[in-house]
Amino acid sequence: MREISSSIVFEIKSGETVPMRVTRSTRLAISGGPVWVTRSDDTRDYWLQPGHTLRLRSGERLWLSAESDLAANVAFSVPGRCDQRVRGWLGRIVERLTMHLQRDGWRTV
Repeated sequence: MREISSSIVFEIKSGETVPMRVTRSTRLAISGGPVWVTRSDDTRDYWLQPGHTLRLRSGERLWLSAESDLAANVAFSVPGRCDQRVRGWLGRIVERLTMHLQRDGWRTV
């Protein structure tokens, strides 16, 4: 069973089933052929066409299969962490906006 803990792209051949375990919250994107997705702790299956995406939860298990004549390309993307500079910049913007709104008679609750 493959473990997904970082961003990765690979191909699933027609008729192939690939078991996986997601170790971090991830987004699955499909291109090429469609993919059948079975998830642990989920009562329904997903038939994803090229261009579709699916959010995955940390710790869940997946079974992916390509069942058309085309091979499917699956891309797992793990969201990056916001670095300290961006957090500081966003914090200053929120602080200025809050001060501006309070000066104009708006109050936060």
